[in-house]
Amino acid sequence: MANLASTYWNQGRWKEAEGLDIAVMEATKRLLGEEHPNTLTSMANLASTYQNQGQWKEAEGL
Repeated sequence: MANLASTYWNQGRWKEAEGLDIAVMEATKRLLGEEHPNTLTSMANLASTYQNQGQWKEAEGL
């Protein structure tokens, strides 16, 4: 899912990338914990997607 989100991100398909980024982040939090490096990476990816959409508060909240 993360790879598909990245592909959407590179194509500027922000909403589609956002949906997948959220799913990846929720799954990694649940399976690996909030402090795991993969979870933190997924949070950074979602924050970047939010930034590209001008959703600064959402990005900052992560």
